[in-house]
Amino acid sequence: MSNINGKWQQENTYDAIVIGSGISGGWAAKELSEKGLKTLVLERGRMVKHVTDYPTMNFNPWDLKYGDQVPPDEIEKHYQKQNRTGYTIRQGWKHWFVKDDEHPYSEVKRFDWMRGYHVGGRSIVWGRQSYRHSDLDFEANAKEGIGVDWPIRYKDIAPWYDYVEEWIGVSGQNEGLHQLPDGKFQPPMEMNCVEQDVKGKIEAKFAERKVTMGRTAHITKPTEAQQKLGRGKCQFRNLCMRGCPYGSYFSSNAATLIAAERTGNMTLRPNSIAHSLIYDAKAGKVTGVKILDAETKQEMEFYAKIIFVNASALNSAWLLMNSVSDRFPNGLGNGSDQLGRNVMDHHFQAGASGVSEDFGDRYYSGRRANGIYIPRFRNIDAKTKQKDFLRGYGYQGGASRTGWQRLVAEMGFGASMKKEISQPGEWRMGINAFGEMLPNPDNRITLNNKVLDMYGMPTLTMDVEIKENELAMRPDMQAAAAEMLEAAGLKDVKTFDRGYAPGLGIHEMGTARMGRDPKTSVLNKWNQVHEAPNVFLTDGAFMASSACVNPSLTYMAMTARAADFAVEELNKGNL
Repeated sequence: MSNINGKWQQENTYDAIVIGSGISGGWAAKELSEKGLKTLVLERGRMVKHVTDYPTMNFNPWDLKYGDQVPPDEIEKHYQKQNRTGYTIRQGWKHWFVKDDEHPYSEVKRFDWMRGYHVGGRSIVWGRQSYRHSDLDFEANAKEGIGVDWPIRYKDIAPWYDYVEEWIGVSGQNEGLHQLPDGKFQPPMEMNCVEQDVKGKIEAKFAERKVTMGRTAHITKPTEAQQKLGRGKCQFRNLCMRGCPYGSYFSSNAATLIAAERTGNMTLRPNSIAHSLIYDAKAGKVTGVKILDAETKQEMEFYAKIIFVNASALNSAWLLMNSVSDRFPNGLGNGSDQLGRNVMDHHFQAGASGVSEDFGDRYYSGRRANGIYIPRFRNIDAKTKQKDFLRGYGYQGGASRTGWQRLVAEMGFGASMKKEISQPGEWRMGINAFGEMLPNPDNRITLNNKVLDMYGMPTLTMDVEIKENELAMRPDMQAAAAEMLEAAGLKDVKTFDRGYAPGLGIHEMGTARMGRDPKTSVLNKWNQVHEAPNVFLTDGAFMASSACVNPSLTYMAMTARAADFAVEELNKGNL
């Protein structure tokens, strides 16, 4: 029997295991495989092959049942929480999101958790906005005495930002701003006439404010390396959430997993739900991963020298919390009691909109899957320091002409109605702020052993809210938006605050923060678990603060950096 078990363990042993195949997991798979490691990628959800498994990618609007809506009884049964976000549950892409009744969670306070359990994860549906963090972000905690100091600075990650941007293909415009570092960009997408006009007038009025094109992971000028992967130029369809058959926007399925597969070193195993990490107290490290096969319900174990945990910030914390032992009764690597704490997101849904009375003879071609961006201009220096709140926010938005839908509620008919709907409507422009959320140990998630998922595993309870600093920021998000649009000459300018609950920004992070001291953080500067150094977390869990920019580019850069370090340490015999 011992020989049989030994053979089984040998067949299930790899150099590295990656848990999760989303944005950061795909990068871990690529980097480790390309560096020669036999790498097992464990994905809890089903297989999704690029192009082959994008069922609605080319559907016309009339091809979607119920006008792209989901019937109320189906929402009531499966999507009560996810539907309240207003933008995840549609016929065209509901298959990318889990069913709430199969994967429940509990809320002390409302938390909007949007999850995609399949190969590629949310890399198929992410917003693709790609911005660098600056030293303004990396130094803020230390300067203000909030949370813990980041153990890295911009110079540590800058080369990895370069590497990732060039490889995935980010289009954008360099602006020379210290609060938003420049990058390695492909040509930016074009602003339309109203956006260009608004840009000129805002920048003339406010010296500290810049209006730039969104920096987005859409290829506008494919490199030879990208073409060899089968990736092409963005076609301006704006059907991105259905899956891009051209591979023009970056996803794990279209890029990193293909690169990893071509090395011959990656084994991808879908339907493999990571249950816990196996800790060897004598060796002082993790030796493998225990999984539940989602199809057979069989428990299995896989072994490796290094483990990369990339299940997404909340699920990665869940995995460590569920990995209990005599050494770690409160979760693996949780000697600091920070595991599951300091949950952050970006609070948004506050800004302003207005109408342009100019350019009535102008329109635009295509459906650009991007908009304009106004980088942070609050609390960036002494002149812009605010008395009511710390940190800041940036705006995303754009201008467009209203279409025939504007007349749906009208009582028109006949020739006059046909003529009216054949003409485009007025130009409207809106900007929506995304604000920084401060780390707070009281914003946390905990294991719930009373509410189980469809596989009988514990679930999470969310106890997260925006606090005083975020609440003080929101009025300024609206007021500054309105003053810019008014300065640009727009009419009927109105502010809005549509309400926000954490999770809605889909940028959850911070549950296993990195830091300098094992007593106050879970990870070190290389994304290693302080107390189990052959385990690396490189998804949003590692974030020590949230900044106000979209975080996925930072996850990718930090993953590439950590993988490079891990392989070096492995070759030195240190892991």
